[in-house]
Amino acid sequence: MNIRIVFLPLAALALAACMPATRAADAPATTVTGNVAVASDYMFRGLTQTWGHPAVQGGADLVLANGFAAGFWGSAISENSYPGGSMELDLYASYGASFNDDWSWRAGLYGYVYPGANLDKAGLPSRSLNTGEANAALSWKQFTLKYNYALTDYFGADVEQGYRGDSRGTSYAQLDASFPFGPAWSLALHAGYTHYTTALAAPNAYGACHPDYADFGATLKDQFSAHWSASLGVTHATNDRFYRRTSSFMNAGDVRNVGGTRGFVMLQGTF
Repeated sequence: MNIRIVFLPLAALALAACMPATRAADAPATTVTGNVAVASDYMFRGLTQTWGHPAVQGGADLVLANGFAAGFWGSAISENSYPGGSMELDLYASYGASFNDDWSWRAGLYGYVYPGANLDKAGLPSRSLNTGEANAALSWKQFTLKYNYALTDYFGADVEQGYRGDSRGTSYAQLDASFPFGPAWSLALHAGYTHYTTALAAPNAYGACHPDYADFGATLKDQFSAHWSASLGVTHATNDRFYRRTSSFMNAGDVRNVGGTRGFVMLQGTF
């Protein structure tokens, strides 16, 4: 079964939905930035998206002084989780404002698109894995509380994958914080919880039906030059009975623990 899932150290993901808005008087009219990265593993919400393999990633962001932000981001993925697909393309837009120097809010839409990926590539009934979410975030200083709500099936989870029904309305709540220390170093901490609106129609081999789980992470970042940084992180996902023996869509004998405790390293450039 496929449960789609990255970790917040990826700067493009965090920017559109979580980033505190700046006041128009303090910001240029338009800011355009780009980013590229190589990661040893693509983690999303505590689960690997590349079957434990490296990924090349990159994107671009537009930020306006009036509080509007939009952008796109892409990453390599594994067809073991996304049959027929080799790339994820994220499209996002949001609007936010500041209450004062410490408090701000942001709300937006986020779309995950998987060109060429479909369950019919694995011999199952046709089902797209594309997913749309709405989100809202409240920030206080370096802390951000964010809620994400699936407007579509959650990465294809429906009866075609053995669930009791569709997964629209699945939610993800997260709390993130960043702590700078020294001129170049920072520590990012993350906690999140995924709640599905459905469950497996029949228990898996370990007796688990419900895919709900919590995930936690910590990432140490070194901004070693103006445009380049290196990160070392660790994530942990709960509900081991559900995720520790996930079968590939393309080869049922290829089994992987997509959650558990995982480490990663990343080299990222911003321009």
